[in-house]
Amino acid sequence: MKKIIIFGALAGTMLLGSCKKELDIVNPNQPTVEVYWKTPQDADRGVNAIYSTLHRGGISRWMPFYFIIRSDEGRSQSPATDIVNNMDQFRITDYNFWGAYDIWRDNYVGIFRANQVLDNVPGIEMDETQKRRLIGQAKFLRGMFYYHLVTLWGSVPLMLKTSLPQDRPTIATQAEVWAQIEQDLTEAAAALPPRYENAADLGRATQGAAYALLARAYMQQRKYSDALTPLAWLVTGEGRSVYDLEPNYRDNFLISTENNRESVFEWQFAFNPTENHDDDTDPRTDNLNYGTSVAQFFAPPDIGWSDGEAQQWLVTEFLKERTAAGERDPRMEAALLFDSTDVRGPDFTQIYGQTFTQRYGNNNTGRVWFRKFLNDHWKNQEGYASPNNWRYIRYADVLLMYAEALNQTNNTAAAYQYVDRVRARAGLRPLSEVMPDMTQAQFLEQLKHERVTELAGEGHRWQDLLRWGDLGKPEVARRDPAFNTFVVGRNEYLPIPQQEIDINPNLKQSEGWD
Repeated sequence: MKKIIIFGALAGTMLLGSCKKELDIVNPNQPTVEVYWKTPQDADRGVNAIYSTLHRGGISRWMPFYFIIRSDEGRSQSPATDIVNNMDQFRITDYNFWGAYDIWRDNYVGIFRANQVLDNVPGIEMDETQKRRLIGQAKFLRGMFYYHLVTLWGSVPLMLKTSLPQDRPTIATQAEVWAQIEQDLTEAAAALPPRYENAADLGRATQGAAYALLARAYMQQRKYSDALTPLAWLVTGEGRSVYDLEPNYRDNFLISTENNRESVFEWQFAFNPTENHDDDTDPRTDNLNYGTSVAQFFAPPDIGWSDGEAQQWLVTEFLKERTAAGERDPRMEAALLFDSTDVRGPDFTQIYGQTFTQRYGNNNTGRVWFRKFLNDHWKNQEGYASPNNWRYIRYADVLLMYAEALNQTNNTAAAYQYVDRVRARAGLRPLSEVMPDMTQAQFLEQLKHERVTELAGEGHRWQDLLRWGDLGKPEVARRDPAFNTFVVGRNEYLPIPQQEIDINPNLKQSEGWD
């Protein structure tokens, strides 16, 4: 499937004042605010620049890494001890650690670009429907960037206007940040269409994407009753004619079946034909490539860096239940690479064109790698510019969120059917048959299993543990020994980069890190 490459020529940046100009010289070839925001083309390119932020390394590489590896489903055995300590082991020794700082910086770059659109596009004379849609996309993306920041850092600066070098923002409370996310996504949903008719718009945010992320925001605050309304639009309302589960689970992770009917929103990645895609190019800026390097860091040894791996307990979790036909859960083969990804064992398991035995012999047994966003289905190596889209929100996740929200609002009986839709695709017997009449607490415990087997390695597990209040519980540490160093009241969130505090007297360090 051919996909749009959404990129921008407008590349202003904002680092909360952290970049100090030593030489202030105007580039005569760079568009200025005074001459740029005049035409519909300017508006469109400005919005495209927001999307292009998703190609930057802090978002396309390190943010998925953080959400997956910091949770109990992932681990790092990287020879780079700073990655292990700061990203996995909760032994944060550097408040300016580059991995976290890149995430912070790039999300604020996206917010700055969204604010430019929201400040300037309303004054452009253009088709009102198109203008409304562009503004809606900017609000969706700003809400998404703030969602990342609030779930990783908690209280963060809230900037709603195009920033200036002299700005020294203060820290907003989590409640204030969440309220702005809710407002942005609510207004985005009202402005965006359910779908786009023009193929050139493939990958742009839709009404369903805004509703799904709004539901996530409500659920992370445990506002389950509020989450029911946007979820109902997706599941029982207009959205049910737009989205459905793909019959083949694996199709959600192949480059040949991107942007399918199960995709609610995905980050668009592609090859830049002017770049060498398998060299050591680091996509820290938008013009290097349009791909993601996450696969290079998650792929097994001799193929990628293997800096991020899956925990062995995930294999056990998949094996807890057989399909109705008595077979292994087929989602495990799509989700994980290990010595028995093929049920027949290491002599049949393919690891990038070779069997596990051929590639590793008796070594690396017991190690497990996340497979979903790798490229082993079409090539035998990885690189720094993977074109495999990141499926940010899938419809299966929406169905499971709806089931959770119904259960948490005392409607457990109605929640079964939505879990059963997800289970049916995997060939499992209906939950309503194997575990009927569960209490609310029992249903939530089962749902935790359902979310692991459906969504492993997709970056949702950290938010799930945070929402459920499970971070710091002994069972989490049993699954992932890194949590033995987890400090409740401190490690739920990251420390604000110290460099930002040093240059901005209005900022103060997060609770537990000061």
